[in-house]
Amino acid sequence: MTTESVDVRRAAPRGAEERVAELYWEAFSGKLGAALGPAEAGRRFIAGHLHRDRAVVAVSGGRVVGVAGYQLAGRGLVGGDTAAVRAQYGQVRGLYRVFLLALLERTPARGELVMDGIAVDPAERGRGVGGLLLREIDAVAAEQGCRRIRLDVVAENPRARALYERHGFRAVRLQRTPWLRDVLGFGAVTTMHKEVER
Repeated sequence: MTTESVDVRRAAPRGAEERVAELYWEAFSGKLGAALGPAEAGRRFIAGHLHRDRAVVAVSGGRVVGVAGYQLAGRGLVGGDTAAVRAQYGQVRGLYRVFLLALLERTPARGELVMDGIAVDPAERGRGVGGLLLREIDAVAAEQGCRRIRLDVVAENPRARALYERHGFRAVRLQRTPWLRDVLGFGAVTTMHKEVER
């Protein structure tokens, strides 16, 4: 398996918003479904509020096959404030969705880049695309003067945690959230850190 045909780029290409939203939804619909579902509405919201400059993408054959989002300087991969959520989902139902999204919010500490997750096309998994994206995230963090990268991985995703560990992340905290299992689909979150080499 090779990544020779994969090109890693900073920022999602113009016109690729729907593709990035498709990949992101496929990877995180279990976590985002209650807040942004149903699927069509969730993909539309993500595509419409995508901050292309907060993405690192993998492109193969002219098609985006992977994306890693990150938060830095007050902006993450997906934007959209309370007004945007209520505009798409309605005034009353939108408020509940805003509450759910707030439960998922992670604000970077000073000198920290927070990852918003990695999504790789299922047909491309096992080729090293995730590793390429993580290496580029490392480079972004170093160039921005960050001292560490932080991410949260749900207990129900051991494959993602193994990928992060292979790339130098270490678990620093486990937060059990059994009350969120029925609402957001996960019952524990592990926070992981990686120190940035300069």
